[in-house]
Amino acid sequence: MAKVIQFPVDPTPERFGPQRVRKKRLTNLEKHGQLNLFSGGKVVSLHQLSAFEEALMLDDRGDFQGARDRYTKAIEEGDALADSYCNLGILEFQEGNFTKAIDFFTMSLKHDPRHFEAHYNLANLYGEVGNFALAKVHYQVSIEIEPSFPNSYFNLGLTLAMNNEFKEAIKVLNKYRELTPENDHLNADELILKLSNPS
Repeated sequence: MAKVIQFPVDPTPERFGPQRVRKKRLTNLEKHGQLNLFSGGKVVSLHQLSAFEEALMLDDRGDFQGARDRYTKAIEEGDALADSYCNLGILEFQEGNFTKAIDFFTMSLKHDPRHFEAHYNLANLYGEVGNFALAKVHYQVSIEIEPSFPNSYFNLGLTLAMNNEFKEAIKVLNKYRELTPENDHLNADELILKLSNPS
């Protein structure tokens, strides 16, 4: 998991970690219920998982080297390119290889510029290394793509607070509160209180 961005609040709000891609994305035509007949043929065995699906299973089991190998195989086969690059980026991020992680996340975005998880994970990574300007941009893009994902708002609120943009941080944290159940509000409420009354 990603480390916590330190902010002078007691207790320190917890940052949410990487967001792994859990299934292959559909093409634009498939999203609208139309079969894409011109994407090229591929023989698929009904009893065999794709390299990407195998990688996900290995990743979930904690076999990160096996997952890395299968994500790489999926990329070589041209299967789930953006998703595979994104999940490889998470593996590198978790091992502290930030340069490689950035490379994988940006390769994901090369294949799908609106890849939500790649933007969200890049934002987390930039926040981790203290580049709050880039973290802010990628959180904002992730919110444009998936406006109902609350973790983006919480982390953007932390990022804005670190940039001394307190009014904006409070606004974004209130949006987080709107999207989450009441029992998830404690950290956001404490941060809002601290930001409303800076000493």
